[in-house]
Amino acid sequence: MIAPAPMVAPAPMPAQAMAPGPARNAYVPASVSPMPDASRFNNAEEGAYRLVAQEPVSTFSMSADTLSYAVAKRAINEGYLPPAQAVRPEEFINAFHYRYAAPRSAQRPFEPTVSVFPAPWDATKRLMQVGLRSYAPPRAARPKLNLVFLVDVSGSMSPPDRLELVRKALGLLVPQLRPEDRVSLVTYANGSRVVLDSVAGDRQGEIRAALDGLVAGGGTGGAQGLQTAYDLAARNFDASAVNRVVLATDGDFNLGPSSPQALEELITARRAGGVYLTTMGVGLDNLNDRTLNTLAKAGNGTSIYAGNLEDARRALVEDFSANIVPVADDVKLQVEFNPAEVSQYRLIGYETRALRREDFNNDRVDAGEVGSGREVTALYEFVPADGAATAPIEPLRYARPRARPVASSGEFAFLRIRYKLPGEARSRLIERAVVPADVVARFEEASEDARFATAVAGFAQVLRRSRYLGDWGLPQVEAVAAGARGADEDGRRAEFVSLVRLAQALKPAGR
Repeated sequence: MIAPAPMVAPAPMPAQAMAPGPARNAYVPASVSPMPDASRFNNAEEGAYRLVAQEPVSTFSMSADTLSYAVAKRAINEGYLPPAQAVRPEEFINAFHYRYAAPRSAQRPFEPTVSVFPAPWDATKRLMQVGLRSYAPPRAARPKLNLVFLVDVSGSMSPPDRLELVRKALGLLVPQLRPEDRVSLVTYANGSRVVLDSVAGDRQGEIRAALDGLVAGGGTGGAQGLQTAYDLAARNFDASAVNRVVLATDGDFNLGPSSPQALEELITARRAGGVYLTTMGVGLDNLNDRTLNTLAKAGNGTSIYAGNLEDARRALVEDFSANIVPVADDVKLQVEFNPAEVSQYRLIGYETRALRREDFNNDRVDAGEVGSGREVTALYEFVPADGAATAPIEPLRYARPRARPVASSGEFAFLRIRYKLPGEARSRLIERAVVPADVVARFEEASEDARFATAVAGFAQVLRRSRYLGDWGLPQVEAVAAGARGADEDGRRAEFVSLVRLAQALKPAGR
């Protein structure tokens, strides 16, 4: 979700900002990548360090999106490292499951897990991990669904990694449906067409036949398709159900209102009716991440990507409730750092989700949706108050020395989380202090989840050519991740270790 004022899509990151001079981590593939043009990615310049004395408060919208990691994974598996503009670190970190504390009630859908430990790339700095696991109701208590599948059948969807994959992907979702669920199917190309209108979830043969009959061809009238899908969802609206449009496309709209801003305005005007939006991107060379990201934010939803059928299975089967069933809307996170303990800090990722300090308490400002049973993580890097000699921001030559503030509690920071229960207009608040009991002295003593999340964050920063990692690179990412795999019930962590090894092999000779 986004602020109610029309959002100006962030400009592509300047090359000099993303690659500030020669760096040992700035790996690039030897051949030309099939990745889309940089202008198709929604990103912003890497977040810089902030002085606690000047900006003690950090505020942002939580995000459960995972599209960026899935796109990077596909690129690497096809033999190319993704461009820096394609990497949003939070979407890498949030692509994995973590064993955070489970909340006990739908009324308080989060129970924050916090830990502080040395940064593996610079022992003079600390990392603060904030982990949230959202409430997951019992499977039998899952609300009814009113889903509208909106499928792009334009000519650009002809390759086998697009419409054919979408048909199979949505087919995987069909067995998750129950008789009380309702499913509609809308397609768009030169125009839009209603293929199914509110079919019961147990009529699975009819739903599969409709999906199997989809054929690609023509232009891309996405705006008309969205209008038709939202009209259908509104006509079949059920206040006791999850009402959601699931848009599957490569994001390439070329007929009707097609700019991200125009499409955003269309969806923003319709979301007040209680219909959410999930976007599923497919394809690679033609993928329009900027459009998919903008639409998902505007539609109170999440953005996912399917590079293959396994990606689709994870998104629509394994993470079905997390991507389809909301438990909290407008989720905002705010951290106030204590200048007695912290001198400087930076948030790793979430650059496109930044909010103003005053937005936190303003219930008219939209923020991210979080689904059922979802784990969401944020990582801060900070300089302890007594570590000014290693601080990224140099002290002013003519500044008058300040006496160190007296800390009565020893708190490092204070965490605040605001959220709305689905359908509510007034937010609720969760608060928690970050105290010495949250600190471990050595990185190796941090939990497996903390170390693995750090490895993933490090991987994203290496791909992004971060200026903050020094000589810490892919070999170190692999070592940390391999040592923090844990039980790995779903195999995602082992897959990540293999992905990092492959990325190392793609490093050109002599670089």
